[in-house]
Amino acid sequence: MDEISLRDVWKALVRRRALIAATAIAGLLVAAGVSFLTRPVYRAEVLLAPVEAESRGALSALAGQFGGLAALAGVDLGAGGDQKDEAVALLRSRTLAMRFIEEQELLPVLFAEDWDAAAGAWKLQDPDHVPNAWDAYRLFDEEIRSVEENPRTGLVTLAIEWTEPERARAWADGLVAQVNAETRARATREAERSLAYLNAQLQKTELVELRQAIFTLVESQTKQMMLANVREDYAFKVIDPAVVPDPDEPVRPRPLYLLPLGLAAGLLFGVLIALLAGAGTGFRAGAR
Repeated sequence: MDEISLRDVWKALVRRRALIAATAIAGLLVAAGVSFLTRPVYRAEVLLAPVEAESRGALSALAGQFGGLAALAGVDLGAGGDQKDEAVALLRSRTLAMRFIEEQELLPVLFAEDWDAAAGAWKLQDPDHVPNAWDAYRLFDEEIRSVEENPRTGLVTLAIEWTEPERARAWADGLVAQVNAETRARATREAERSLAYLNAQLQKTELVELRQAIFTLVESQTKQMMLANVREDYAFKVIDPAVVPDPDEPVRPRPLYLLPLGLAAGLLFGVLIALLAGAGTGFRAGAR
């Protein structure tokens, strides 16, 4: 069996240089078509710091003795780590996304190609194909919203990717506001339930030590309600707010990356075809 030298391979490539050039140009044209025909997508980011729970030194000192009472009242005597995890989980949650989509009436926006704005109705004739809340949530969760937590700093980045820069920024800000509003409402409801229980227990006991513990718990829940009513950034504090992305800098497609990639892919494909053709006819036979 004859050995194939690099010289033979080079000659085979030179003989089919027109084919290689054609595939390279084709790859470049495909990449250009994708770059200029695909609707650009923009990314708006907001950097968040989870708000730390208030200091609970006095309450923590009571945890061992009156932890059972606090648990019945719904008062957390522990650290604020769980609150941070809950806030991040809420930001990622299906519940928050679906409520945001419903309140902002985003179904026609997310599926604009199927929506007739003039008629105010869906273009689709089959009701089974009309987008619903679950379709919107899947699109929102898989392609639009992303939440990343830095394990070293604890900071959280919420990113929204959409075809309209202004909407991307507005949605990022809106989700943060909704998380803070939701956590404020939850904290208020929990504090109200806790206060009702503690006040009821206060009427039932005459033990001085127990009454003092209940008064301490009542004070903590009253303070929590006050903070929920006056602090806008209840779950997250905005460190770096979202801004409208530059219309000239979409996250995708990016022609400066796609064009060289398409050219390289076409060139590689052409070389592969040339080598396969050379192997089929025999490098040495073609060299003569």
